[in-house]
Amino acid sequence: MKPKVSFKQINRLAIPAIIAGIAEPLLSITDTAIVGNVHDNPIESLAAVGIAGSFLSAIFWILAQTRSAISAIIAQYLGANKLDDIKTLPGQIITINISLSILIYIITLFFVETIFKLYNAEGLILNYAVDYYKIRAIGLPLTIFTFSVFGIFRGLQNTYWPMVISILGTVLNIVLDYAFVFGIEGFIPAMHIEGAAYASVIAQGFMALLSLVLVLKKTPFRLKFTFPFNKEIKRLLLLSLNLFIRALALNIALYFANAFATKYGNNYIAAQTIAFQIWLFFAFFIDGYSSVGNIVSGRLLGEKDYKNLWNLSIDLTKYAAFIALILCAICFMLYQPIGQLFTKETAVLDTFYGIFWIVIMMQPLNAIAFVFDGLFKGLAEAVTLRNTLVIATFLGFIPALLIGDYFGLKLHAVWIAFTVWMLLRMLILVFKFRGKYLSKTH
Repeated sequence: MKPKVSFKQINRLAIPAIIAGIAEPLLSITDTAIVGNVHDNPIESLAAVGIAGSFLSAIFWILAQTRSAISAIIAQYLGANKLDDIKTLPGQIITINISLSILIYIITLFFVETIFKLYNAEGLILNYAVDYYKIRAIGLPLTIFTFSVFGIFRGLQNTYWPMVISILGTVLNIVLDYAFVFGIEGFIPAMHIEGAAYASVIAQGFMALLSLVLVLKKTPFRLKFTFPFNKEIKRLLLLSLNLFIRALALNIALYFANAFATKYGNNYIAAQTIAFQIWLFFAFFIDGYSSVGNIVSGRLLGEKDYKNLWNLSIDLTKYAAFIALILCAICFMLYQPIGQLFTKETAVLDTFYGIFWIVIMMQPLNAIAFVFDGLFKGLAEAVTLRNTLVIATFLGFIPALLIGDYFGLKLHAVWIAFTVWMLLRMLILVFKFRGKYLSKTH
């Protein structure tokens, strides 16, 4: 029997993955915190960043699903010691992805105002959201490229270089955010909400350039687009398509959450923006252990080592749940200061504090769901992930939200719906994994 994947091995992958993973939400949190503290129209600015950021995240996560697909296939070929068979695959899928993201950016520019009206945005919030999106979305192809490179490194069982890229990009973004939003007297004019968008685009460009250099120097892949298509391109595209549908279902839930919050009023969408940024930060933090599932499960499947695959699922669940409980404890201790970090508006803070405890309490639930989400991504079981999100969104989240809205629960309805959503995701994936892989360990 092969030795179990040790705690040291798990954390050697998980800790850099956690640091790399929180970079993207940290960019958004930086925007949210700085924009929420501007002198002119802080509530409207915060709401606009929340709405535009939500739509950008929807596009990004639909396109970025190929990161998991690339990672899973590379890991399986690594486990089978056949990497030469897929040396042309990364370059082909990255070229397709970047071309698609550029096309989507161009198309959305023409309809962005109509899109944000669907989120119930109007007046100053609508104007701010449109201005922010038009600049920030320039970075979409850059981020898609960077995350695709992260997928290559993860497939090769390497989370170190994605961590380095993420740290440097995040630090650059924070510095530029402050300088561009508030300005530096005599050097840089204060650009308000547009400054936050420019800061993010420059940071994304820097990360993409660094990713290109490192993938060429540190991996066997050259990223050159060549014909004919690799034999695995069909499986990768099919895997990506199912993950696209999954991400679409996920973002339908996020759309309804933000649309309903906007409908309740400016204070509610501002509070929702803060709550969701914190939720997203925790999700990516815990996702470090989910990433280990994504990275290692593909290799174990390639090796047909089902016993250690089962043991990995148990260990990752314990570690992720423990981290989630620590995060819960920290948040309860810093309940008031966390809200004040984002805004000083009393009405927004009162609304936020009313639902923050729900965001905190659902973290252990999220931890388990994310671990099994990562395992199934690594196993390339995209159909299971697709069906799980569709069921959780349309039979869990939306009905719970509509019922809560009917009874006037407002933002509480949104976060009760999120809790139901995550509970269903967790239960379906746990039972599916147990049913399929427990019997293979004997």
